[in-house]
Amino acid sequence: MTTFWSRRGALAASGAGALALALPVPGAAAAQSAPVVAALTDEFSALRAKWRGLLLGQGFSPAAEPFKAKLAALGTTARGHLAAMSPTEGSLWPEHVYADPDPDKDTESYTYSAQIQSSYGKLKTMAEAYAQPGTGLTGDPALLSAVLTGIDHLGAEVYNESQTPYGNWYNWQIGAPQSLLDICVILDDHLSDERRAAAVRAVDHFVPDAGVAHYTGTSTGANRIDLCRVLALRGALDGTAAKVALARDAISPVFPYVTSGDGLYADGSLVQHTWVPYTGSYGAVLIDGLSKLFALLGDSAWAITDPQRQIFLDAVEHAYAPFLHDGLMMDGVSGRAISRGLVAGDLSKVQQNDHLRGHAVIASILLLGQGASAGENTRWRAMAKGWFTRDRYSDVATGRTLGVAPLSRVMALLADSSVRPAPEENGHRVFPGMDRAVHRTRDFTASVSMASRRITYYENGNGENLRAWHTGSGMLYWWGPEGEGQYSDGYWPTVDPYRLPGTTVSAKPLADGEGGIWGAARPDVVWAGGATDGTCAALGQHLKGLSSTLEAKKSWFFLGDCVVCLGAGITGADGGRVETVVDNRSLGADGTAVLTVDGRPQPGGSWSGTRNRVRWAHLAGHAGYVFPGGTTLMGLREERTGTWKAINGGGSADPVTRRYVTLLADHGEDPTDAGYAYIVMPGASRARTAARAAAPRWLETLANSGAQQGVRVPSSGFTGVNFFEAGTVGRVTADAPVSVQIREKRDGTAVVCVADPGRTVKGLTLTWRRPVQSVLTRPGTLIEASTGSTLSLRFGDLSTTGGVTQTVRVRTA
Repeated sequence: MTTFWSRRGALAASGAGALALALPVPGAAAAQSAPVVAALTDEFSALRAKWRGLLLGQGFSPAAEPFKAKLAALGTTARGHLAAMSPTEGSLWPEHVYADPDPDKDTESYTYSAQIQSSYGKLKTMAEAYAQPGTGLTGDPALLSAVLTGIDHLGAEVYNESQTPYGNWYNWQIGAPQSLLDICVILDDHLSDERRAAAVRAVDHFVPDAGVAHYTGTSTGANRIDLCRVLALRGALDGTAAKVALARDAISPVFPYVTSGDGLYADGSLVQHTWVPYTGSYGAVLIDGLSKLFALLGDSAWAITDPQRQIFLDAVEHAYAPFLHDGLMMDGVSGRAISRGLVAGDLSKVQQNDHLRGHAVIASILLLGQGASAGENTRWRAMAKGWFTRDRYSDVATGRTLGVAPLSRVMALLADSSVRPAPEENGHRVFPGMDRAVHRTRDFTASVSMASRRITYYENGNGENLRAWHTGSGMLYWWGPEGEGQYSDGYWPTVDPYRLPGTTVSAKPLADGEGGIWGAARPDVVWAGGATDGTCAALGQHLKGLSSTLEAKKSWFFLGDCVVCLGAGITGADGGRVETVVDNRSLGADGTAVLTVDGRPQPGGSWSGTRNRVRWAHLAGHAGYVFPGGTTLMGLREERTGTWKAINGGGSADPVTRRYVTLLADHGEDPTDAGYAYIVMPGASRARTAARAAAPRWLETLANSGAQQGVRVPSSGFTGVNFFEAGTVGRVTADAPVSVQIREKRDGTAVVCVADPGRTVKGLTLTWRRPVQSVLTRPGTLIEASTGSTLSLRFGDLSTTGGVTQTVRVRTA
């Protein structure tokens, strides 16, 4: 393989920095020394060779599992594509007609433009089968001829410099050119100058330099990195240094933190499409693209040296790791991807789910580590090994979740005995930039999804994710000892979309895609978020229902072994019932977990019923539920059948059936000022649940109204209050709407945490009627503090802090 030239070495050989930016103009080659021309040629050849390695993988044995089976399956798929390929006017395969009879930018044209991308995707699969060992088609001349014929056909008919794009911009600028360029690199030695030039002309036409001239519109975040990938490979394909340099430079706007819209936030949030939390989907594309571009351009004349690159490297632990749990990527930050599941026509029947998305992100972290510091790379390898080895639901070593190239890197890691798996880090993180929070303890992991003017209820588009209406209405995800597959196994096509766990919802029927596409549906409220000391948290949400009159105030207080949930001010006039879903737990295809209510087992078959004055309930193998003061509880055990196609137009129509146990607080029809209170104890035994219910002094409910909600847990020194309105709750008074958490520690100190979830507080006076000796640490927003028999804290403008917690540490008397 060609030795890579460093950027400094190439410049020294040329004697002119401009050679790293552009090839010589026609006729000027004679002015260049032979070593300079050779150096540049070697650089481009090295780029193509490196990209080929990134696409196909390296260092694996094709005769060893899981590679043997994966390569054989690749060959089978490619053989099927080859047999079905039938070039004709308007299509390359009969099922992928791209000739649009009425080309424009409407939804119907999206269908046609997508077929261009799909056609190139099949050709790429065929090219991989030709180049990879062990496929049964390795080096097959008929397969090579078919791929080249397919490139020529698509190039002549639709993907060329004379074609006006129609349908979805993405297919023309990212989807199709990425596959086309990948094919060209894979078949580099078999590509004629004419085919290479035709590909270059087409890409230049659809992806002009102007596409990355401004960081706006569709050229932001993950999309920008995808465009840069196209530009870099296009430059490497024919040796145009200016294109590679443009790709490198156009990456830089992705790095800085943003305070609104698309991008990475200082608090770890990652948003795409302006309103959508997208760490697990567009964020996955972002880290995949950047990891590959760092690897591609590293040690070349175009290495990414922007010092702000460190912001993204920091995001591995700051933005991605919090949403990775034992191999899975949490659905609450995966947007439309949760609806993809089984794709229609996928003969392999590999279900896309949170584990598949998680494995892809972790594999990207491994690759990114090669371009990071030695310390970061060491930490990330340990973290990755921990995530993979703890994943009991989806074993990465089976090879079902990753392609050959990333799998080769993962298997090498797992075989490296010098790397010890790192454990999960416990703690709480609030992500105010995307109305999300994550909680980890030794007993369970949880996440809550909220919505506000800043963040959508849910995103649908391209016929995807049509019924995720209420995922932003306070959905509480949690994973206990046996919960790794809870949302992975056919959950989204079978769960009742009106009864998502943790949500308060009107039964008013909603249309598929209700509220508009691309995250258009957002409530006219500002409060979503809360305060945390990094271990516990007080979170709150002002809920307004999607296309509904429903309104409520919801709070979650996250503690060491449980989540305390309060709701108040629940009011609606839709003419239907309103419910709060205490939980809706999937039991899988044939689960029989016993539901116990106040010590009495409930029926094991299909059943629904209402129990009065319930103090506690327990679902074997899942969780315990405690209802302070008692409640009327509705329970439901049922089998539900659905299809992926019903929630995603491209999904499989095969029926999926799963069993559920649902626990509900029924607020009745058109309630006024209804409320609820319950405690979720993930992983708790029946005995521990009963004991918690029998200890009424364990929890003090300080307030539960539409104005304030608060609790105190004396045994852990915890006090949490959400002041939706100014007022006094227990010993705490706030003269503005804020979230407050106080935790008294055994060492004689206390931590007072304040956050402004609504971003409206210009000044705050907070008092805590507790003797305090001194203030030990203070944030910059704290203007004045007085101690004595009462602690008084005066803060400045909190509206500019982005909802981030302000922490004051004090010594108590």
